[in-house]
Amino acid sequence: MGLIERIGRVIRANISSLIRAAEDPEKVLEKTVMEMQDHLVQLRQGVAAAIASQKRTERQAAQAESASEEWYRRAQLALQQGNELLAREALTKRRAYQETAKALSSQLEEQANIVARLKKDMHSLELKIAELKTKKDMYIARARSAEAAVRLQEILEGVSGTSSLNAFERMEEKVEQLEAQKEAIAVTDTDELEKKFATLEASVDAELSQMKAQLPSGRENTQSIPQQLPKTGD
Repeated sequence: MGLIERIGRVIRANISSLIRAAEDPEKVLEKTVMEMQDHLVQLRQGVAAAIASQKRTERQAAQAESASEEWYRRAQLALQQGNELLAREALTKRRAYQETAKALSSQLEEQANIVARLKKDMHSLELKIAELKTKKDMYIARARSAEAAVRLQEILEGVSGTSSLNAFERMEEKVEQLEAQKEAIAVTDTDELEKKFATLEASVDAELSQMKAQLPSGRENTQSIPQQLPKTGD
């Protein structure tokens, strides 16, 4: 199983556990990004270590190759001096260094493959992190919007049966009662005023009738008959 796949499984497991625990989606996303960045740091350290090992193997292989060439030169020198035994020992040394150089070259090839794979995984993880960072704000905004909608719905559902709504209904009834009382008082006041004026008018009519009855006979309509003015020149 590749490193990226293992990291993905760990991240998915963490997300699933957080969701099951009813964690805040924003915290889930933030934690996921942080974990991916931690894995990226570890992966970069692994790549750096693999490259350092590769460089060390390259140096060892080069040293073994150089030693092989040096012992070959010594074998030639011994052979030129007629010392075949010394030349044979030098060639034996050369063969040992050649085998070491060959083994290191094979190891170097494996290390190069490992470094290439780690670099590829690191690049893939960097792209994943960049993608998640790009989408994180959008996901957080959507999560907040959904959470706000849920809370609003809960508030609306809760208000329908709460004492607050009942209080508003009671106040509405109270206002209607007060308005009805005000209208009733206004009608009552008008009726009372009409009665007072009616009583006053009846009293005035009675007094006027009494005054008319006290007048001498024939004088009741005196004020209503205009007097003739005397003619000029009579």
